[in-house]
Amino acid sequence: MDMDSCLACPEDHWSNQRRDRCIPRLRDFLSYEDPLGAALVCVALVLTLITVLVLGVFILYRDTPIVRANNRNLSYMLLLFLMMSFLCPLLFIGPPDNLTCQLRQVTFGIVFAGAVSSVLAKTITVVLAFKATKPGSKLRKWLGNRMSFSLVFICSLVQTVICIMWLIHSPPFPDYDTWSVKGKIILQCNEGSVTAFHMVLGYMGFLAALSFLVAFLVRKVPDRYNEGQLITFSMLGFCSVWVSFIPAHLSTKGKYTVAVEIFAILASGAGLLASIFIPKCYIILIRPELNRKDKLIRVDLSVETTT
Repeated sequence: MDMDSCLACPEDHWSNQRRDRCIPRLRDFLSYEDPLGAALVCVALVLTLITVLVLGVFILYRDTPIVRANNRNLSYMLLLFLMMSFLCPLLFIGPPDNLTCQLRQVTFGIVFAGAVSSVLAKTITVVLAFKATKPGSKLRKWLGNRMSFSLVFICSLVQTVICIMWLIHSPPFPDYDTWSVKGKIILQCNEGSVTAFHMVLGYMGFLAALSFLVAFLVRKVPDRYNEGQLITFSMLGFCSVWVSFIPAHLSTKGKYTVAVEIFAILASGAGLLASIFIPKCYIILIRPELNRKDKLIRVDLSVETTT
């Protein structure tokens, strides 16, 4: 007080209330010891366990009509991608370093592109199966694992190329923020190229919108069981989560920014799991009398005959 000149504290320090001494800033990041971080980890592990159980049910009942419907191998692939997506948040928790910063968004982008492209392949399979039942249709030759796997591979490859270019030209790196919150130094990952980050999200949004559009067009396919309706609902929830993520991500600071992204990853993945697979598990485990060929959609069953 009453000094003619003052000395600035180092960047990683903050002045005390009397303004006569520098004290270290609190290092702020989302950690496993933090209640918020611990809660998100628990949710991620629970969702992973549920996905493993659903995959186990599908493998155990792999020869039943409802599992065979609409390409069971695509269902296995989608469940594996969902399992990896639920484990992705573990990369976001803890102090950021070079490795985790580079793996966070890249792993998330590639895994979710694989999951959404698997949904897109399932949707296109529904369309082709429905069209292939018409007399004289030439679309039956496009049904099968080769077309589905090729679509998933190509869509995932595009996202992989975007991520590789991102890592080559301007990769994410650990950074800190000393001005957003007084008395704290926020440890965070700088995205490097904001354009590349938006391209990753934009491409994922494009795949989700395309899946939603195609599924919406075939939502009224007749019969008791309709895969198109389930995919439409799942993509509607998926897109809603990520549209809401943008303003939430921009309006939060520090560890809450990371928590918002983790929540979006878990919520969108859980939406896909619940919308597409829970109704099937309900029929398999609770209502097995409905798991018969005469109760399921004929166009879905025609797919398995070609796979």
